[in-house]
Amino acid sequence: MWRRAATAALALGAGAGGAAIAYSDDPSATLKICAHLPPRLLRDAATAATIAFDYQYSLWGLDPGTPAWVSAKHDAHLRSANRLQELCFRNGGIYIKLGQHIAQLEYVVPEEYVQTMRASMLKRCPVSSYEQVCRVFGKDMGESPETVFAEFDPVPLASASLAQVHAARTHDGQKVAVKVQHDHLTDTSVIDIATVGLIVNTLHYIFPSFDYRWLVAEIRESAPKELDFLNEAKNSEKCVQNFRRLSPHIAGSIYVPKVYWTLSSSRILTMEFMDAKEVTDVKGIKELGIRPVDVSNLVSKAFSEMIFKHGFVHCDPHAANMMIRPLPQDSKKTFGWRRPQLILLDHGLYKELDYATRISYASLWKALVFADEKSIKENSVKLGAGEDLHALFAGVLTMRPWKSVIDPAVDHLVLDGSSNDRSELQMYASLYFPQISELLRRLPRVILLMLKTNDCLRSVNHALLKKLLAC
Repeated sequence: MWRRAATAALALGAGAGGAAIAYSDDPSATLKICAHLPPRLLRDAATAATIAFDYQYSLWGLDPGTPAWVSAKHDAHLRSANRLQELCFRNGGIYIKLGQHIAQLEYVVPEEYVQTMRASMLKRCPVSSYEQVCRVFGKDMGESPETVFAEFDPVPLASASLAQVHAARTHDGQKVAVKVQHDHLTDTSVIDIATVGLIVNTLHYIFPSFDYRWLVAEIRESAPKELDFLNEAKNSEKCVQNFRRLSPHIAGSIYVPKVYWTLSSSRILTMEFMDAKEVTDVKGIKELGIRPVDVSNLVSKAFSEMIFKHGFVHCDPHAANMMIRPLPQDSKKTFGWRRPQLILLDHGLYKELDYATRISYASLWKALVFADEKSIKENSVKLGAGEDLHALFAGVLTMRPWKSVIDPAVDHLVLDGSSNDRSELQMYASLYFPQISELLRRLPRVILLMLKTNDCLRSVNHALLKKLLAC
C-alpha cells in the first residue's frame, strides 16, 4: 500500500512541478521553487503516514463506542490535528488556507481539528520580508513601493495566508491600505494543491470513511480566483452595486473600501484605508456608541440579502474580514446609541447561487424555522442531500439534533453556546462522522461554501452575544 502511495507521490510531484514551470511567468524562479518539492512531498507523506498509523494503532482492538475507544479516538484526533497544524505552518501558502477552511467547519470535521486550527491559523500567518515585497512591486509595477507611493510603511499592518497589508500614502495625500501577495505564491500554489490532494487521497485510501476530497476540489477551484487581486477588486465593486440596485433599504449601512485601480495589479491591491473596529471587538464597538446587538442584526441582514436576493455571496466572512464604524453623517440615534455601518473586506472568494438554488435554500430555512418535517426533507433532497441524509443535513445547517429541529417550540433552533449544547453536538459529530463525510461528498460545492459561510456568521454572532452577555 505504501509503495503505491510513494509511486503516486512521485508521479504527482513530477506532474505538479512540470505544470508549475510550464505555466509560470518566471520559469527560472519556479524551477528553484520546484527544487523544494521533494522535501515538501516527504513531509506530506510522513505526516499522512503518521496520522494513518496513529489511528490504526490507537484504536486497535477497541470496541467502537466504548469509553476506552472514545478516549483513544479523542487523543488520536488531537495528536493528528497538531501534526497537520505543524505541516501547514512549515509549508505555508495554500496549506494555511487549508487550515483556515478546517477551522471554519465546526462539527463538520472532528472538534479537535477545528479548535487546533482556529487557535492558530488566523493569528500566525507567514510574513514576507520587505525585500520580497519589493520583488513583487518590481515585477508587477516596474518600480519600488517608495516610488509608487509618497510613503510606504515597510512593516505590515497584518498578514494572512495569501498576502499582507501595508499602510501607505499616495502622491496626492490619500492614506491607503496596500495588499501585497506573498512572493511566488502563484507558482507554488499549483504544487501545494497537488500535494494537499496527495494527503487527502492517501487518507481516504486507508480510511474510506475519511472523504474530504471535496475540500481539495474547492481549494483547487477557488485558489486561482483568490490569488487574482483584480478579480477581488471586481467582486468588491459588484457587491456594492448589488446592494445599491437590489437592496437600497440597507445599502447605506454596507461599505466596501474604494479601489485605486491605477495602483493595483493581479498581486497588488490598493484600497482606501479604513479606520474602524473589528466586528467582534465588543469593547471597541461600544466605545463608538454602537450596540453589539445592532451589529449582529446588521451582519445577519447583509448576508441574508446576498444569499437570498443577490445570489452573489461573500464566502469568507470571518471576523478579520468585517469591520464596524458609526454610520457616517447619521443624526439618528436609538435610545442614545449610534447606528452601525458594516465594512466588508477581502472579496476574493464569492459564489453565485442560481435562482432555483436560492428558492430551495430559502424554502429549506423557512421549513427549519417552522419545524416542517415534510418540507425540510423535500428541499434537502433538492439541494443534493438525498432522502437518507436529509435529517443530518438539517442538523449540520442548524447545529441542532434532529429532535430539536422538528420541535414545534418557538426557540427550537436557538443555540445558547452552553457546554451542554457543545457536548451534545460533539457527540453527534463523532457518532455520525462517516455519514457527515458522505453528505459533504454529495452536496454541490456551492452548498458546501454556504455551510462554511453559515459557520463563519454563526461564529461572529456567537462572539458578539457571548461578549455582550459577559459585559
